[in-house]
Amino acid sequence: MKNAIIKIGLFTAVLFLSVNCGVSKKSKTAVETNQPISTENKEVYVPKSKAEKKPFVPDCDAENRWADSIYSKMTLDEKLGQLFFANAYSNKDSVHVNKVKELVSKYNIGGLIFFQGGPVRQAKLTNIYQSKAKVPLFIGLDAEWGLSMRLDSTYAYPWNMTLGAIQDLDWIEKVGRQMGSECKRMGIHFNFAPVLDINTNPLNPIIGNRSFGESKTNVANRASAIMKGIQSQGVLCTGKHFPGHGDTAVDSHKALPTVSFTKEHLDEVEIYPYKQLFDEGLASVMVAHLNIPSLEPRENVPSSASYNVVTELLQKQLGFEGLIFTDGLGMKGASNFKPVGDLELAVLQAGNDIFLCPDDVPVAIEKLKTFYAKGDITEERLAHSVKKILHYKFKAGLNKYKPIDLKNLQKDLTSPDKDALQYNLFENAATVLKNKKDILPIKNLNQKIAYVKLGEDVNSAFVSTLKKYTEVTEVSNTNIDSLNKALKKFDLVILGYHKVNKAWEKHDLNSNELFFLNKIAANNKAILDVFAKPYSLLSIKNFDDLEALMVSYQNSTISQIVSAEILFGAKQAKGKLPVSINDNFKVNEGIDTEKIDRLGFETPENVGMSSAILSKIDAIAQKAIDGKMAPGMQVLVARKGNVVFQKSYGYQTYDKKVKVSNTDLYDVASISKMISTLPNVMQLYDKNKVELETKLGTMLPMFAKSNKKDISFKDLLNHYAGLIAWSPFYKSTLDAKGFPMEKYYRKIPEKNFTTKVADSLFIRNDYHDTIMKFIADSPISLKKEYKYSDFTFIILKEYLERATHEKLEDLSQKNFFNSLGMNYTTYNPLLKFDKNVIAPTEIDTYFRHQLIQGYVHDMAAAMEGGVSGHSGIFSNAMDVAKMMQLFLQKGSYGGERYFSEATFDTFNTCFYCAQGVERGLGFDKRLGKDGPTCQCASASSFGHTGFTGNMAWVDPANETVYVFLSNRTYPEVGEEGNKLAKEKIREDIQKIIYESIIK
Repeated sequence: MKNAIIKIGLFTAVLFLSVNCGVSKKSKTAVETNQPISTENKEVYVPKSKAEKKPFVPDCDAENRWADSIYSKMTLDEKLGQLFFANAYSNKDSVHVNKVKELVSKYNIGGLIFFQGGPVRQAKLTNIYQSKAKVPLFIGLDAEWGLSMRLDSTYAYPWNMTLGAIQDLDWIEKVGRQMGSECKRMGIHFNFAPVLDINTNPLNPIIGNRSFGESKTNVANRASAIMKGIQSQGVLCTGKHFPGHGDTAVDSHKALPTVSFTKEHLDEVEIYPYKQLFDEGLASVMVAHLNIPSLEPRENVPSSASYNVVTELLQKQLGFEGLIFTDGLGMKGASNFKPVGDLELAVLQAGNDIFLCPDDVPVAIEKLKTFYAKGDITEERLAHSVKKILHYKFKAGLNKYKPIDLKNLQKDLTSPDKDALQYNLFENAATVLKNKKDILPIKNLNQKIAYVKLGEDVNSAFVSTLKKYTEVTEVSNTNIDSLNKALKKFDLVILGYHKVNKAWEKHDLNSNELFFLNKIAANNKAILDVFAKPYSLLSIKNFDDLEALMVSYQNSTISQIVSAEILFGAKQAKGKLPVSINDNFKVNEGIDTEKIDRLGFETPENVGMSSAILSKIDAIAQKAIDGKMAPGMQVLVARKGNVVFQKSYGYQTYDKKVKVSNTDLYDVASISKMISTLPNVMQLYDKNKVELETKLGTMLPMFAKSNKKDISFKDLLNHYAGLIAWSPFYKSTLDAKGFPMEKYYRKIPEKNFTTKVADSLFIRNDYHDTIMKFIADSPISLKKEYKYSDFTFIILKEYLERATHEKLEDLSQKNFFNSLGMNYTTYNPLLKFDKNVIAPTEIDTYFRHQLIQGYVHDMAAAMEGGVSGHSGIFSNAMDVAKMMQLFLQKGSYGGERYFSEATFDTFNTCFYCAQGVERGLGFDKRLGKDGPTCQCASASSFGHTGFTGNMAWVDPANETVYVFLSNRTYPEVGEEGNKLAKEKIREDIQKIIYESIIK
């Protein structure tokens, strides 16, 4: 049904509240010219025989008895009342409510069509109105993209034009099922959908995004899928606007549009979808108010009042036997034709069953009674429509009417599965129209990328998701020359065109936006992503300067997230264009992009997890904060290659000044071993630079004459080499009062004292040699047993740097962090980030005597200038998850292979499990009661923890990644010790993750 939610122009807000049938603004009638049928629309539909057709619900004896029984007891007033479907609102005052009550109780109307309001308010009013009805009311709603087309606080599905881009019709049928389920829950019997108009006119002011597109087969197939889904829930569909409103340039709310097509064209194109849906069980049809000279020779007679259209064509020629609604009778396309009462008589005589949105029910009924008395309306004609209405009330279950259950109504209408479906819909709709040299997906993350916004609407979800993949800089300037100058230093520019996410809003690029777009594209390597109707592209005459073009259709949060994922290859563009864009792009064009193995973003339900169960993590996190186990934390959960839970809790410190955000950095302590030193070691192993039995004396000559010379590479990484756990190196550099001695430190950098430990504290540069000599000379256990040691990774850093002749921080950046998009991962973060985005780890009162924020907490790593093999990395949960996903994918990420699957399998092997050593080569694999896991992880799982309150764990058996980062050491590690570990906070969260997996 054509509606009046939003009208373009000065009076948008006022018109949003207006009734379908009562728009009073005048407009000149436009006359369309008949156009040749496009190749796309030349397919001929062969109707099924009557025996082959699928009725919505077949008639039965009980239905016949009920309808006949009700009809036989009706007065003339009651019979006539059944023909009326009046307007109702749930956002209006008691005057309106009382008027509707009167229409129900006094005038016995057959149904109500609800407009603006809210779900709970509408449900309450529905129950009230139904209680006043002698025969239960039909309740209808325009819910073309769900209840939200009319009701606040409800779910908005994509517009039909967006669904028109989707190729897999199963997704569209799922939309229909969900919409039908929501209507059913709301006591709604008619969803006035689907729209069957073929939008061949880009300037159509009232259909546009409400159409599935310009191809009759595409429209028919998608409308059929929606219908099947809705009607599977027992809710009746209404196909509209018969015989076709798609090629008009006038809004029939304001005037009577003329359609000048020949009968042959109408039959072959506009009516095509109706033929298909009639065969498939469409319950009802809405007849439009159109002037169609080829069907109705009388001048300016609306199609809704034409016997030729409603009876001869719709019922006789096409054989439609379902309910027939008029479009809103208050619309100027109808109300200008005849006055109240006379109009109802005309549309009844034309063959309609139900008068939608009548202007004045009492007056109309009185006039119809007069017409009945005069014989203008026969008993046979009245019985035909009223009995049909009663039959459909039985089919809708109104013979056993039950009031709407208000308990949990709002919750039932907003379940998590709706978001889950939405992610899939926008992935399947997104349409790439240009992809020069396969620039999409963006694989190279080492390039400098800028983002420029066009359009006036929000873009935060798009930009924040882009930044989860790599460093993306937002650039803006109102002067185009200055803007292009700023963009010179970037390798790639992503242009996002963001328009208000409302179906009737104007989405065209204005002259200034078009100017900026053309200038930027001409001077830069640019990708344009359009979060608007595809028709917004019509004003772009030349696309040659763009490297890539994607239509994301709508500017919703989920469409923005999915679009960013597609740009970086976490998802694949699959959509095809539902309409043509001048001669540049034709209907059904679209380029499928490549999906590469980067982390994406999904709802838990789409990867077989329960968001309701995952939400229990909130309480555990709060327990930790309330118990002063940590002032704040980040928690991330991913499964099957998609992040499904990412939240930050609390504050950086207990004074609650700075809230933790998802992009804040934490000192990850020993997780540094796993995400920095270890992958570099794995690469050397992969290149056969070192073997499992290679001895330490061979790896590092400094150990050739030490008691450690025969330690194998395998034993070293398994912590099975007898090394001592650690040494407090810093203590020997302090004076009797516990302060740094001048022999070792300076407050400002001086010659030979440039290694920074903390603010105003620099250690002598040769102290690294002292540390390495201490390790080389340190005793080893004579007993072969497991003993975790930081020395392992301090040694491996030395080995890496000597073997590659590069610093560890440079190796990790070059080999992994840059190409993985780990832009928040670094040693010595104060060189790149503001201190305010880094969570402090301690108020040091024993060594550095200052707040430790942006400097590594580990004392030995600090004495190494913040870069050590065992500690020093700062990161956030998202970045850590990328490295963990690389491990889960056995060395592959983002379309790039970092080391072989065989190498990963070797490093994830528990070589000494039989001896009680539950470790891989560098990975922790402890699953017992003394381990860091919930004891629900699989034997193939692996990960690491960090002293400052961190955990990163992967379980290949369930394809899960779990990251927990905190600063539990702030402000100090008290006498109670590690409360976070004692209370098993990380383990309890991990347990929730496993419980959330739907078996």
